[in-house]
Amino acid sequence: MTLELVKDISAEVFKTVLLVSGPALLVSLITGLVVSLFQAVTQIQEFTLTFVPKIIAVFLCLFIFLPWIAKVLISFTINLFDNIPLYMR
Repeated sequence: MTLELVKDISAEVFKTVLLVSGPALLVSLITGLVVSLFQAVTQIQEFTLTFVPKIIAVFLCLFIFLPWIAKVLISFTINLFDNIPLYMR
């Protein structure tokens, strides 16, 4: 296993992690900005108001994107397992 191969596998792992976690992180960011804007406009400083909408939005996002996330992870794993003989050289 060469250094170039390890670098390529690591790059693919990081790309897959970012691709899979991207939708949930983006939804969390947008929900946080909307709630923060709402709090700034109404001057309501309730701590639970920031967490509950984010949790609900992220769960809904994961529920909607779960088939796509599973497809990406399965294809990554199959690709990794298919290339095991190349890694042994």
